[in-house]
Amino acid sequence: MSEDVWKIIEEEVERPSIFKSKESLTPEYIPDTLPHREKELKELASYFKHLVSSPGSFSQRVLLIGGVGTGKTATARVFGRDFTRYALTKGYKVKYAHVNCHSNRTLYNVIADMSRQLNAPLPSRGLSAREMFEALLAHLDETDQYAIVSLDEFHYFASLAGRDAVYFIVRAYDVFETPVKRLNFIFISQDTAKLTLLDPSLESYLLRHMIKLEPYTSAQLLDILKYRASKAFYEGTYDDTVLKFIADYEGRDKGGGGNARHAIEVLMIAGVIAENEGAKRITLEHARKAIMKISRDIVNVSEAINYSSLHELLVLLAAVRLLRRTGNPYVKIGDVEKEYEMVCETLGQQPRRHTQVYEYVMNLKKAGIIEAKSSGKGMKGRTTLIGINYGPLDMLEQYLMDLIKRKIAIGAT
Repeated sequence: MSEDVWKIIEEEVERPSIFKSKESLTPEYIPDTLPHREKELKELASYFKHLVSSPGSFSQRVLLIGGVGTGKTATARVFGRDFTRYALTKGYKVKYAHVNCHSNRTLYNVIADMSRQLNAPLPSRGLSAREMFEALLAHLDETDQYAIVSLDEFHYFASLAGRDAVYFIVRAYDVFETPVKRLNFIFISQDTAKLTLLDPSLESYLLRHMIKLEPYTSAQLLDILKYRASKAFYEGTYDDTVLKFIADYEGRDKGGGGNARHAIEVLMIAGVIAENEGAKRITLEHARKAIMKISRDIVNVSEAINYSSLHELLVLLAAVRLLRRTGNPYVKIGDVEKEYEMVCETLGQQPRRHTQVYEYVMNLKKAGIIEAKSSGKGMKGRTTLIGINYGPLDMLEQYLMDLIKRKIAIGAT
């Protein structure tokens, strides 16, 4: 390493940081406490209290509904973490598993991830989804354990895996009649409208036990930001004026989306900007720059995008570039496929076949990342048209490029 490079690295690494714990502002962070979700945590405790009063008497299924950034995932994770600790003090072994249905899209993958998180030993030979489920139930019986499993983005699983797979999970104990019911579920979805594709009897069954999380007000977001900032930054590097500015920008009562995830990301980017500028405090100007830097719409779909496969992202990047270049609201799937092949060549990836590209487009549509519709009248021949109703597209393109490069670097597929 040259002396100049060494000096650059040394100066940057040893420069004092305003961040005490940057991970406290990441989507993966599970906070110690959840401001303004006490009511929902109490409802969950009420639904699952049978696990410490009459464990195994029945299997509870709860539907947790809320828009992006309303704290669905955090609420489920915090409840699961603390309920299992409480149950242990009462002498009951209750485990918690959190399965993301964007990365586990099939019944087989969902059950495999449940089994892995619940430490169920599976035979080395290939098993069917049903056989894995039977092995999981047997493991819980043998170890005298109970489990709460959250299926996050459940509507996505329902749209891809189909009704039979959903029925298998939701009505598991109708299929596997056992005297002790050890598995319990929390199904997490954005709204009930996304579950309309289910069988009406299944939908009705799920809606019986529903908890709905409303978007946050500016006052509620201020409390959340105060808590996160106290964890993330050193004392004296921010003040409540900056936090209130961000909370007012995002608060539902002030015309924002009520999205805590977006508000927290604005705070994180404001901190990064301040640090890059060599500032010792985060100012309102840093917060304004952060708001300009990130798109609320892109944050709303970021989780779905992050869990998309590499080639789904490459197809999405191709569509974004075509939409930017043409200025049209929609582009043909055939043109996107040609652009995708060029993107693959540039990034050293082997392009997939036409049938797989079409499947990627349908997956992106089901995830709510793109629009895809039939061309209809007024266009020669029938084709699929692809559009994106959020943006800005230049910001989305940069976001995708960064994500794609990270996935390629770790060998993701």
